[in-house]
Amino acid sequence: MSSPPPRIAPLTPPYPPETQAQFDRIMRGAPPLMLFRVMAGHGRAWDKFRAGGLLDPGPLSLREREIVIDRTCALNRCEYEWGVHVAVFAAPAKLTEDEVRATVEGDASSSCWSPAERALIAAVDALHTCATFTDAEFAALSAHYDEAQILEIMLLCGFYRTVSYLANGLRLPLEEKAARFPTV
Repeated sequence: MSSPPPRIAPLTPPYPPETQAQFDRIMRGAPPLMLFRVMAGHGRAWDKFRAGGLLDPGPLSLREREIVIDRTCALNRCEYEWGVHVAVFAAPAKLTEDEVRATVEGDASSSCWSPAERALIAAVDALHTCATFTDAEFAALSAHYDEAQILEIMLLCGFYRTVSYLANGLRLPLEEKAARFPTV
């Protein structure tokens, strides 16, 4: 059974040269994601999306970055973006199958996480539910991460919540090679 089409039609190849160059930079030779193809069809939205500036590594390790992104997408029930990230980055980030599952089904108390990662998961959860931290949550996060990393965590949570809104609201079909949420 095929998925319904996205609510806004994506660009189809051949892409304008400038757009193709942008896709090539972001995708490093892989075909552009449906999300990028939809966004690129609307110049202002595409420019603002790319201006988010969070498509680069930043001050977190790949593993920390992916835990934040995967947990944020899971909390927002965004299988599209969660699946893309798990398929592409879980192995390089050295996330085990149990850890990947815990981004969807676990929480900060899941035994698979280190103390620093527990603080990271708790921070993502706090931002998702309250859009802030308690003093205790901020202190726990600060015990493991410096100011630049904490700002990056907050920015990633906000950016990937926006990505989740886009993917879910546009009803993007899951990418063919993306992971799927764990089944019970």
